Amino acid sequence: MKWTGRHWITGDTVVITCTEDGRIKRMESSDQRSNVWIGPGLIDIQVNGAGGFNLNDIAARPITALGVLNTLRTYGITRFCPTVITGTKDRMLNSIHAITRACEIDGFMEYSTIGIHVEGPFISVDDGPRGAHNRDWVRDPNWDEFLEWKRVSNGRIKKVTLAPEKPGAIEFIKRLVDCGVIAAIGHSSATEEEIQRAIEAGATLSTHLGNGAHPYIKRHPNYIWAQLAADSMWAGLIPDGFHLPPSTLKVMVRTKGRKAILTSDASQLCGMLPGRYKTYDNGEVVLEPSGLLHLAHTHDILAGSATPLYVGISNMVKFGISNLGEAINMASLHAAELFDIAHQGVGTLCEGGPADVMIYNADEIESGGPIKILKTICKGQIVYSDADA
Repeated sequence: MKWTGRHWITGDTVVITCTEDGRIKRMESSDQRSNVWIGPGLIDIQVNGAGGFNLNDIAARPITALGVLNTLRTYGITRFCPTVITGTKDRMLNSIHAITRACEIDGFMEYSTIGIHVEGPFISVDDGPRGAHNRDWVRDPNWDEFLEWKRVSNGRIKKVTLAPEKPGAIEFIKRLVDCGVIAAIGHSSATEEEIQRAIEAGATLSTHLGNGAHPYIKRHPNYIWAQLAADSMWAGLIPDGFHLPPSTLKVMVRTKGRKAILTSDASQLCGMLPGRYKTYDNGEVVLEPSGLLHLAHTHDILAGSATPLYVGISNMVKFGISNLGEAINMASLHAAELFDIAHQGVGTLCEGGPADVMIYNADEIESGGPIKILKTICKGQIVYSDADA
């Protein structure tokens, strides 16, 4: 297989040839003109659902996870972290089992799943930091419960988000790190001192920094500043234009630099039509025509995101925060570096690396529109092609 397009960083035309086993054999410069761009497949480290498929529904099955994967392919995503959020023990185990079975029966699902992200239930019970997570299902860290997740997933749990102020959380973080699991801080009302203790215990990621927070907090110090100032911490940032104002997003990206990761936090309503929906995990929610997704009883509490990651990276240009190539790196290479798989060629395009490729049109970028995904190539195979491509 061979693909031609303008390099996502340099703008020069390149021709990529891949091997039969799905790796890049050659990437060569070309004098021919191209109207399309070529870059690495996007990596989304937080996906709760998409295209009407909810990983956190009580009725989630392997076909649910495969539906999410197929939807993500239309967004240029080649790898992701399916995310299981706060729920009853049985519902969370069912979600983990559904994702695991999907990986076991579908080779592309296994390949595309970096690892399962469990967000909660060991989070703050406070309104604001709890976000849209159901208060009735919030509980204290329990290592036996984690071991059950690990058993059901056959070791696929790679990231856990929790609040460091919870009883036993610091020791829990240490044990996660010992198991090779990324410990992330999120949905927390921790003090600056508690944040620091979590970092010393091994926490390395802020889950959707700036969100899952009180609407009003002390200007300083607070748990957002404490995480933003921690040089060792990666930060997941949602660039949909609703979770973070452009000015806040810009400051966070500037501060975190190479440790800024763009993610969608996509819900099952990502890609769906505006309207009022009833969901298992959040009850009634409203998807506004603008793309804002919130709980039906309040505009102030977001219910995840309905904005695909490729729109988010396009927003980075629209907001004047970065150029498109830099934004793509924040949604691919930086994520690969967090999971320590960048050395394998994941998150970029290089000879010998995996042929995970996104081909796109950027004609609307200058006028403030999103890129258009034309083809998504995963492990050297075309898994999505736009009808007009």
